[in-house]
Amino acid sequence: MSGKADPRPAGEGTTTPRTRLERGRGALGPALELVHTGRAPTRAVLTAELGVTRATAGVVAAELEALGLIRVDARPGAAAGSQGRPSHRLSVAEDGPVVLAAQVHADGFRAALVGLGGRIVATAPGCETVEADPAKVLGSVVEAGADLLSATGRRCVGAGLAVPSAVAEPDGLALNPLHLAWPVGAPVRRIFTECVRAAGITGPAFTGNDVNLAALAEHRHGAGRGAHDLLCVATGHRGVGGALVLDGRLHTGSSGLALEVGHLTVNPEGRPCHCGSRGCLDVEADPLALLTAAGREPGPEVSLLKQAIDLIQDHYDDATVRTATEALIDRLGLGLAGLVNILNPDRIILGGLHRTLFDADPGRLRAVVADRSLWGQSGGVPILACSLDHNSLVGAAELAWQPVLDDPLTALAA
Repeated sequence: MSGKADPRPAGEGTTTPRTRLERGRGALGPALELVHTGRAPTRAVLTAELGVTRATAGVVAAELEALGLIRVDARPGAAAGSQGRPSHRLSVAEDGPVVLAAQVHADGFRAALVGLGGRIVATAPGCETVEADPAKVLGSVVEAGADLLSATGRRCVGAGLAVPSAVAEPDGLALNPLHLAWPVGAPVRRIFTECVRAAGITGPAFTGNDVNLAALAEHRHGAGRGAHDLLCVATGHRGVGGALVLDGRLHTGSSGLALEVGHLTVNPEGRPCHCGSRGCLDVEADPLALLTAAGREPGPEVSLLKQAIDLIQDHYDDATVRTATEALIDRLGLGLAGLVNILNPDRIILGGLHRTLFDADPGRLRAVVADRSLWGQSGGVPILACSLDHNSLVGAAELAWQPVLDDPLTALAA
């Protein structure tokens, strides 16, 4: 018998793939999240990010593939000029499970099926009217989603809903759905869950504020990727909302009501706000504010958001439109500067009409924020436009995907 010591760690010679899977079971969720967010495009990167052996990472990736969640390309082509064997490439499974994502806003609602990676698989035609009864609206949007599931034959593992209202925890109550004419405190999570169950859709159901969910989607898949303290400010069809993502998680406060930025005063002599104050960001920097400042009467043909965006993009050379746009940029800049002073984010992203305002004159907005914020003169905070076209829908899907990302085996078994 040789007197040489075995260079392998004790027990490695008898370690089986199943043993490695048992050791790596706790890594399934983190591994899936890395692939889901695009941060682990190869098995080599996955190994490094998880801090496990290559063998364990291989077994974890194989298990996620067996669950139908990711694809492992074991024979990728080598990049030109590269040396050695290329690492297996990892991607989400295009034919894998989906979640139902729904969004309700002042000018209608929409349903979609969303896969891992934030991919919108299918969408239902949007409705352009919202009734005052939340049960009827949510029943209709869930029915549209159920029709998509029936038509595509995809497995659904959960559902998420985005609403233009602060959603109080833990009961899921819409506290200020003012632009929907819904009653204050409508139990939207309970109603949505009941509609999901009535439609025969399995998996948990979740509800959240639309701007919060837009920020979550952008952090994982869009312009906020890589930020540690991400501030998102956006105006959709009516009003202004804000959200903060800290180290990958939404900061919602003690009861889900954090970052109600719409009621920052940016024009003390401005329009009356429904909160009882005057000149709030909510009524000074949304689509209706732009149309009013430009002397344009809103029409019923398309949403307020589309009318405002089209006005800037098609008529910015018009002096009245330019003046109105600049006024909104200045008011938005004042609000952002105040938030920078309080929150000290490392990135700001802007959505909805605010993305269009920023695109129209990014230098003006950056200058206002720098001039009015405490830290602005020392380099400023990067300001970017949101990059996802349907970020609130994708964010609603992120809520539904979270249990799978936390524990794939348990979530899919349920």
